[in-house]
This record gives sequence, structure tokens and C-alpha cells, in this order.
Amino acid sequence: QVQLVESGGGLVQPGGSLRLSCAASGSIFSINYMGWYRQAPGKERELVAGIRSVGSTNYADSVKGRFTISSDNAKNTVYLQMNSLNPEDTAVYYCNARDVRTVSGRYVDVWGQGTLVTVSS
Repeated sequence: QVQLVESGGGLVQPGGSLRLSCAASGSIFSINYMGWYRQAPGKERELVAGIRSVGSTNYADSVKGRFTISSDNAKNTVYLQMNSLNPEDTAVYYCNARDVRTVSGRYVDVWGQGTLVTVSS
């Protein structure tokens, strides 16, 4: 089994910053891709940012220049540094690990339970 545990959400004022963390644990041999998605009330889940094991990244246009995704492959952990937050960033943020190869040779995709980010004065 593979689990993802997110942390770092909370309440922040507009213009503020937060850093989210997502740690993968379990019978992991390797992870090809980890990403952050978010879902605001009444909206569909959307990709925020992703990072491959080789280090390449991708971002939603709405967060480019404000959010930075990084990873520590040795710890199977991905981070999302969020700066210049605005109320439109309010959402539940979910971590996703894709093409996770387990020690038994299986490939799985895994989601975290989500962490709430609220941007409000």
C-alpha cells in the first residue's frame, strides 16, 4: 500500500504565503510524477502544479510566477510554495502521485486526503 499525507494548509490573508507538503510512504520503489490539484467549492478539480522525477515541472497559468513546486526524491516528498495568495486560491488542495512503482512491481496512482487553504482577510 502507498499513502500520501498532506500538511501545511490553513488560513492566510491576501498577499500572504503558505507552504504545502506531501509525503508518500509505503511499499514504494519509485515515483514518476507528483502533483498538486485543487478544488474550490462548486468547481471541478484542477491541476495546480506537477513535477517529474527528473525535475521537469508544469504549472497552471493562474499560478505561474506565484507558486513553486519542488521535491525531495530521497524522502518521496513534494512541496508547494504559494506566494501572493489571493481569495481565488481558496480551495482544498490534493496531492497526487502517478506511476508509483511498488516494490512488488505494480504501478499505482494515489491521492491524498486534501488540505484546506483559505485566503481571506
